[in-house]
Amino acid sequence: MGAVLSTLEAVMQEVKSELMANNQIREETHESMRKATSLSKQAILLIHQKRLNDAQKMVESAKEKIVSLQTQAKKYPEIIYGGMLSAALQEYSEANIFLVLTNEGRFVTPTEINVPSADYVLGLADVIGEYRRLALDNLREGAVERGEGCLQIMDEVFIQLLSLDEAYMLVPGLRHKSDIARRIIESTRGDITLEVRRKSLEDELKKFDPAKRTIKLKRIKSKP
Repeated sequence: MGAVLSTLEAVMQEVKSELMANNQIREETHESMRKATSLSKQAILLIHQKRLNDAQKMVESAKEKIVSLQTQAKKYPEIIYGGMLSAALQEYSEANIFLVLTNEGRFVTPTEINVPSADYVLGLADVIGEYRRLALDNLREGAVERGEGCLQIMDEVFIQLLSLDEAYMLVPGLRHKSDIARRIIESTRGDITLEVRRKSLEDELKKFDPAKRTIKLKRIKSKP
């Protein structure tokens, strides 16, 4: 009996060691996931600040974390994929899509940034929110046409997301994000419409500016 119990004790020690090692890996990988997510968020903020070089550096730092996590996933898939990796990949995708659109005027592909299609699509849906912020910034600066350009990109992204047809249902969370995107787009459309009308009214009122009319009358009277 003693020998049997001794064997069980050895087995449990081995189990304990494995569990502790896995927990250590889980803590380390979750910290890397949080860091990758944070770096991607910082990159997005820098893009809005027009600090594109700094944003690129942040994206590269996030990439290092993502690559390391993907390498570890081959050995510990149940740990890596059971954590927050998907959220980190979505944020990373969003940062890359937004940066390449701003820098190059094109959409980066999932293959280029080495992320799963589902995480790419969810990140793409979030880009709509970033373009609303861009549109509002442009409206505040009086650049209505640029704001309208942002709205066009938002519309195109939304249309392409809906065009996934049956594959649309294969991406958990996409319906929720699409519902949010729809509301964001309609709010932005309303903001731009109001600004266009306001600017049009302002331009009309300028035609009847009393100061300008006085100057014009003085010029007429001064003629011989």
